Amino acid sequence: MSKLLSYAQNTPVANLFEANTILINGVWQKSSVTMQVTNPYDNSVLATVSCANTDHVTQAISSAKKAFDLYKFQSSAVRSAKLRTAANLIKVRHESFAQTISLETGKPITAARKEVTRCVNTLMLSSEEAIRLVGETIRFDSFEGGENRIGQYDFVPLGVIVAITPFNDPLNLAAHKLGPALASGNSVILKPSQQAPLSAIKLVEVLMDAGFLPGQVNVLTGYAREFATPLVSSPAVNMVTYTGGEASGEIIARDAGAKKLSMELGANSPVIVMDDCNLEKAVTNCVSGSYWAVGQNCIGVQRIYVHENIFSAFKSEFSKQASLLVVGDQLLDSTDIGPMINEQQAKRIESWVNEAVASGASVIAGGKRHGACYEATALINVNAQENLVCNEVFGPVVSLFSFNDLDATIKLANNVDYSIHGAVFTSNINTAMKISRELDVAGVMINDSTDYRLDAMPFGGSRRGAMGREGVKFAIREMSQTKLVCINLDA
Repeated sequence: MSKLLSYAQNTPVANLFEANTILINGVWQKSSVTMQVTNPYDNSVLATVSCANTDHVTQAISSAKKAFDLYKFQSSAVRSAKLRTAANLIKVRHESFAQTISLETGKPITAARKEVTRCVNTLMLSSEEAIRLVGETIRFDSFEGGENRIGQYDFVPLGVIVAITPFNDPLNLAAHKLGPALASGNSVILKPSQQAPLSAIKLVEVLMDAGFLPGQVNVLTGYAREFATPLVSSPAVNMVTYTGGEASGEIIARDAGAKKLSMELGANSPVIVMDDCNLEKAVTNCVSGSYWAVGQNCIGVQRIYVHENIFSAFKSEFSKQASLLVVGDQLLDSTDIGPMINEQQAKRIESWVNEAVASGASVIAGGKRHGACYEATALINVNAQENLVCNEVFGPVVSLFSFNDLDATIKLANNVDYSIHGAVFTSNINTAMKISRELDVAGVMINDSTDYRLDAMPFGGSRRGAMGREGVKFAIREMSQTKLVCINLDA
């Protein structure tokens, strides 16, 4: 076992994790090269983690392939029961998981607890969908020559799946890959974030405790640059599922070759606020969507277009609420915004805000960095060419714009390369439907924040880089393929 220990809130933490973090064929291993995982708030060492190499890749692929061959006909009832057991185990260990998430990512403990609750739901959904994955009969007699043929198709697993997960939701995003992969009968090699691997490793420990067999789940920790290419390019790997940045996604797509890919490469979420909306609810939802999880959220609010008739009121109330958010130690229940994943990222945000201000933007809330922490920040008069508008911010910063031409604003909202969700606040159903139809996104939230996500709903990107869908039911189908059986009754 990797021996990630449980601990009480606000207890000093050091070396919670031994270096046995590579899992191959059911055995936790240690490598000769290690790395440290630290708390981004105070840089205290949380864990020592092993760094996998190409030999580990070869062993993990062999283990996963052997496990798939051994267990691919395991019943859906057995897979379902094991996932349900895993969900219940996490429910029992809820606070330990929440503390781990908070410590390794800087996510406020209140948000970390919600992530654990969502992970339980994700695994429960995976358990349920494991026994709902059914095919259909085919009417072969619908075309001349098929009158004496009957048959059906079913869904069968792909084989070996490589799952690469990010730091921002280290537990639930791992569950969104492992749960569906195991529910559909595949074996998995997990590469968790090098910045925050501990929660994902704890998840795998639970899956093993729940009865998944050696090789069905393997874990490679460390630096992706050292082993990602042989991992994703192996002909024995049938699918790569990745959540993360565009640059790494392009490298993976290039190296993977002719195999199935599912990718979510980030977004730049727009919100349109009409003058007939419930202003109080619009502001509250937009503040939450902008700063939840320190803004390190691929569907977090980034650009808010507010009708000119209510812009002044919206701006004033938004600034007021953002300024009240407490920044600091993520383990305190009173903290709204903890540190970003590291100080380098906080400095990047600081630089982008300073660039925008130098070009004429005004800060109406926040705007200051404190080590790895960055205050809840809002700006107006931001130039459309600034990084804060053109690129994914992935931090606690949002830009507000006034508008009077809805059609022109929809075009501005769509003027990005990557998108997942958009949102509109209005009391007019016709306006809501017009904006929903014309926003070039994969999901539209009406009178809700862009960062709303139900783990059962389809989830993924739109526009460039839109490859596959998550959401348990939909991910299971991505990780399966149809197999047809046709019987000729004349034989």
